[in-house]
Amino acid sequence: MRTVRTGGGFSLRLDLRVVGACLLLAALALAAAVALIGSGDYPMTPAEVIATLTGGGDAGQTFIVQDLRLPRVLVGLLAGAAFGISGAAFQTVSRNPLGSPDVLGFAQGSSVGALVVIVFFQGGTVAVAGGSAVGAVVTGLAIFLLAWKRGIQGYRFVLVGIGASAMLYALVLYLLTKANIVEATRATTWMNGSLNGRDWDQVWPLAAVCAVLLPLLLCYGRPLRMLEMGDDAAYALGVRVDRVRVVVLLAAVLLVASGTAAAGPIAFVALTAPQLARRLTRAPGPNLLPAALMGAALLVAADWSAQRLFGADQLPVGVLTGVLGGGYLLWLMATERRAGRI
Repeated sequence: MRTVRTGGGFSLRLDLRVVGACLLLAALALAAAVALIGSGDYPMTPAEVIATLTGGGDAGQTFIVQDLRLPRVLVGLLAGAAFGISGAAFQTVSRNPLGSPDVLGFAQGSSVGALVVIVFFQGGTVAVAGGSAVGAVVTGLAIFLLAWKRGIQGYRFVLVGIGASAMLYALVLYLLTKANIVEATRATTWMNGSLNGRDWDQVWPLAAVCAVLLPLLLCYGRPLRMLEMGDDAAYALGVRVDRVRVVVLLAAVLLVASGTAAAGPIAFVALTAPQLARRLTRAPGPNLLPAALMGAALLVAADWSAQRLFGADQLPVGVLTGVLGGGYLLWLMATERRAGRI
């Protein structure tokens, strides 16, 4: 830990390990982004990608990078950051490593919203994204209200979310039975979660939401750290517990909804990114910024792996994160059980 003093008499305490971890994760995310931009039917070296991004490159390279591949990578980075920081916020508020949007039904809620638009209104890409966002927000508000009883208690919040997830998954299956073969295929493709075909129409709304809500959540890092010590301790330290929970959960729900609307319900990034970030930094507290950077790096690296490691059979990135995240979830549950927490 190091204290940095400013000219105005203020001081800032920095954990050098956390700073180093953030710089490492940012570098990994950027490196994965450059590698992903250079991948495809028209491969480009990292030097060519960087030159094109900085204004060099010929007309063909500029079109491929800026119009075809850069939006996909930006959606991956922004959605990964949104999922990562939202997962850290949910896990901190619930004080449970399983208290993640992946487990609490937000993916199923967004799927219901998207399926309603696809099956009953035959909506286009923008309408499906809007339906997904509405579904996630409504799910979040419903879980929040059902779990509220003189405040939010962690395990009650998780149990209500798991119950909502089961009910919404049943509704997803019902909606699929109401769809014709074309609609069912389209819905199934969307529910896998993918960055394929993403363009600037998905980038700008997600970037606007992240520009507002990511700094907002980062500003709540200190109150969230106090909440980890329990409500009584947080009250004694001057934290307005209920207000902090409401603001943090609403911001996290909106980030999850925006990320899901742009990229689909990509599984387990929100669950794994905060835990991996905490193990990397070895620091107490929610580790919001490391979790966001870890989420961005994980999602872009997973998308690159889904394109490159399976030959001609390119997988949707949600399939790969689901397989890896499912194994991580089993390990996490076994660890929590041995520790006596579940």
